[in-house]
Amino acid sequence: MSTIRLINVNKVFARPLIGWRDQRGRRLEEDEKEADAGPIQALEQVNLTIPDGQTLTVVGPSGCGKSTLLRVIAGLDGEYSGQVFYDDQEMSNAPPKDRYIGMVFQNYALYPHFEGHGNLSFFFRLRKISDAETEERIRVTSEIMGIGFNQLLYRKPGTLSGGQQQRVAIARAIVRNPRLFLFDEPLSNLDAKLRTQTRVEIKRLLQRFQITAIYVTHDQIEAMALGDQVAVMRAGRIEQMGPFQRVLNSPDNVFVASFLGSPPMNLFPGGEVADGMVHFADFAVPLPAALQDLVETGQQLTVGVRPEALRLVSEATPPASGVILRGVAEVVEPDFGRQSQLVYATQNHAGDDALRFVAMGDLNIDLFAGFPVTAVLDTSRLHFFDTATEQRIGGK
Repeated sequence: MSTIRLINVNKVFARPLIGWRDQRGRRLEEDEKEADAGPIQALEQVNLTIPDGQTLTVVGPSGCGKSTLLRVIAGLDGEYSGQVFYDDQEMSNAPPKDRYIGMVFQNYALYPHFEGHGNLSFFFRLRKISDAETEERIRVTSEIMGIGFNQLLYRKPGTLSGGQQQRVAIARAIVRNPRLFLFDEPLSNLDAKLRTQTRVEIKRLLQRFQITAIYVTHDQIEAMALGDQVAVMRAGRIEQMGPFQRVLNSPDNVFVASFLGSPPMNLFPGGEVADGMVHFADFAVPLPAALQDLVETGQQLTVGVRPEALRLVSEATPPASGVILRGVAEVVEPDFGRQSQLVYATQNHAGDDALRFVAMGDLNIDLFAGFPVTAVLDTSRLHFFDTATEQRIGGK
């Protein structure tokens, strides 16, 4: 087990040649924009610390540098600037094979000509470890992996389902007793039921071993369930890092606010500050007293509110007071499990500047696409950002 530290890590990739295909099969053509012709800054001034035994989940849009971060920590991508430490050991000259990493990939990366047993024992064969110790480690790992795992040891990957292959891949990472677990979107190829089951299994293993882990994912449910901390990345930079609930409830900037949450936060840009209020075309919200000294009259703010703080009300019984938003329903999504519904709505006036918002309400409010929508905004649960800098007003 190790504490992982990254200090001012930068990684730059040269722009590939014309005709090269990326991982998604997209061909780089001669008519690519000239602005895209330069090098790619995959990681930029990345600083983070993952305490011994904790799990960091890394989320962000495609191409933001999540997998590159993982590969730099693993030593699979060299030629970076900055420092990577395992405890107090600087790892720039340590090859991946000497870092004692357990890595689980999105595509499983099992040896297809080996049975499950061969996949687990390959690490020990390379290091000429005795058969007795190898078999004991595989036996212990099989017990850890739970009921039915022994049956997978004598089958080749091609005969296993996606979930079974992933179990073997996780066991292969565990059997070597790693200092660090690295997961690169390991559940994205599984169906919903298997994804849930495997997520629970991974969480159980992480809690049992208390091994430092980094888990890259697109799934915010996975990030919330598995991580002690979450890091939100954009364009090679870590925008914010901390416990998931804190990052969700106190986003540092507009990007984090718009990325985390399902659905993400409503953001109303361009509100003008005057007389202790933030004014928009059709409504105004109060600016908290604690923030009034931090902004100037006429300054433009972006106001954020989570959908659960923008409650649907019936057109027949509108509220007597409060900040009211009105619009027309575009999409209605019922959530029968929580006895609620989400409504994606647009203000009545047309044009690109029409305000769009997502509100939440009870299922007993009858709404369909094209119906008028009335929602009351909870002014005690607002977030304020400077429209120009996109940073949170009032700090973290």
